[in-house]
Amino acid sequence: MTKTEQVIERAMTFVAVSKALREREQERRAAWKRRVDISRPLPPLPRGLQLSLKLD
Repeated sequence: MTKTEQVIERAMTFVAVSKALREREQERRAAWKRRVDISRPLPPLPRGLQLSLKLD
């Protein structure tokens, strides 16, 4: 294996490891976001307003 092939192989390995780490971090963030969304209380329902109707 030549020096050039070794450099290319190390670079491709680095890219593969970086991609795996990025995907794992993305999955961890998605799971955390789902947990936060589930634990958040529901917003209060708006109270109804009664509008006056002028039937003149």
